[in-house]
Amino acid sequence: MFLNTLNVTCYTSPCETSTLANQLAALPLAHLIGRSAVFAVVPGIMQDYQTLPIDIQTSKLLDWLVDRRHCALKWQTQVLAIREKINAAIQDMPENEEIEQLLAGSYIHYFHCLRIVEILKGTEASSKNMFGRYSSQRMKDWQEIVSLYERENTYLAEVASLLVRNVSYEIPSLKKQIGKCQQLQQEYSRREEEHLLGAADMRERFYTSCKQYGITGNDMRRELQSLVSDLPAHLKEIGDSASVLSGVIDLYQACVQFICDSPAEEVVPMLRYVKEHGDTTVYEWRTGTPPTTIEQTNQAEAAEPVGEEAIDWGDFGTESVPAPEVIDYGISVSEEAPNGGIDWGISLEQETEATGAIDWNITDDGAPELITVLESGAPDPDGVARGPDALTILQNPETRSPFIDELLELEVFLSQRLAEMKEEADVVSVSQFQLAPNILQGQTTESVTAMACLVKDLIGRLTGLRMQHLFMILASPRYVDRVCERLRQRLKQGELLEVKKELMVQRRQEALQEQGTLEPRLDLLIQRTKELQRLIEADISKRYNNRPVNLMGTNL
Repeated sequence: MFLNTLNVTCYTSPCETSTLANQLAALPLAHLIGRSAVFAVVPGIMQDYQTLPIDIQTSKLLDWLVDRRHCALKWQTQVLAIREKINAAIQDMPENEEIEQLLAGSYIHYFHCLRIVEILKGTEASSKNMFGRYSSQRMKDWQEIVSLYERENTYLAEVASLLVRNVSYEIPSLKKQIGKCQQLQQEYSRREEEHLLGAADMRERFYTSCKQYGITGNDMRRELQSLVSDLPAHLKEIGDSASVLSGVIDLYQACVQFICDSPAEEVVPMLRYVKEHGDTTVYEWRTGTPPTTIEQTNQAEAAEPVGEEAIDWGDFGTESVPAPEVIDYGISVSEEAPNGGIDWGISLEQETEATGAIDWNITDDGAPELITVLESGAPDPDGVARGPDALTILQNPETRSPFIDELLELEVFLSQRLAEMKEEADVVSVSQFQLAPNILQGQTTESVTAMACLVKDLIGRLTGLRMQHLFMILASPRYVDRVCERLRQRLKQGELLEVKKELMVQRRQEALQEQGTLEPRLDLLIQRTKELQRLIEADISKRYNNRPVNLMGTNL
């Protein structure tokens, strides 16, 4: 049983075997147990050692051959000379399909040369003389190559080096390239899906924005401008809808008067005016009379920048400078005039028609008369509505804001009143509202909720996102350009993502094609490497009396 702990080395020489067997027989058993010993294969100690395989690590195959003197240490120099002869010999080859396959895209080694010689024995049979030699130069060249290969077993070192290179570098490199192609395909597929979803999201956002603006997106500028033309009709409809708030306004007015316990001023005056008169012009709201003429400024034309060519710079930058004109200030110098002889053109007489005379509107008693000054922005006394006065109350931001504020005031009032009515009534509130007007006592939770819904609906119609955009377009024509540009940017981003998606598809196809090119090369290389491994194992096995030889670590 102690033989399992021994390192066994097989000696093929009978002399060495008998000598070592005698030495081992002379050693006591205590010296052999638990120690490493060199054991010789002798009959009766171990069975037929010829059945034991020889395992060789592939990465150390070349060193193994050189260490055991099967190949010379400087075999590379001999291989270089052989390669030169092979390159010269393949220039003159007979037309043979098998030879073309051997020479096509593969490294020609010793076993290929053997096969070529076998083929040439058939093609060059006519050049064989009576002594069994070939007079053909082709045969002589390839026989010489085979002879050089067999000298010092140079071929064995070369094919071992080729096998190690294929197993250690070529095959792993091709597998790595194929794995990279597969990884790129997965990455491109993922990015393709991301770009596709991104493009769809951009288009969805574009159509959502167009829906918010109330346009289709085919001709954005024209559609947005057409929305502004429809704005007065929408605002008039909102103004007419304010008439339904009569009950809410009366309830609010009664509540304010009851709580203040004194006649109070009218609440929400702007809302009352719109309820009674509708969405009139600002001029009519200020003066109380409708204008005779409405002059509206074309904001689109006013907002257009003035081109440089439209500016008249005169003779700016020229060398010729015109002579200054003589300005008559109405001042004359005379010897008869007082104060140094200077006539200032001021007369104490009431002749206003005289040139240079100034009428200070001073009466005889010395008191100046009042001068009427028309303030900026005041209504035109001729009944012409210009500028902001030509807009309606809901179009003008200065009047629209108070209108919205009053609606919010009503909403807060109704919300607070509804919260109070939902609470459990106590003695104080009951006694407090005993003297309240009938309009306050007769309200129920349902009626107040309905009033709050009316107010919220009107606020929503006036402050919705679409109406905000319309007011922005009405206030600034350049806002249309910004909106159109923003929408175009979303379309451009969607188109750019579409282009990137197509690029990912193209790159994925390129990676797939590259993988399709590499896989046949890998299969062919693995096939040739396996064949080379089989030939090397058979050659080494012959050198050790046909013992089995296994090249380990190929992983093919």
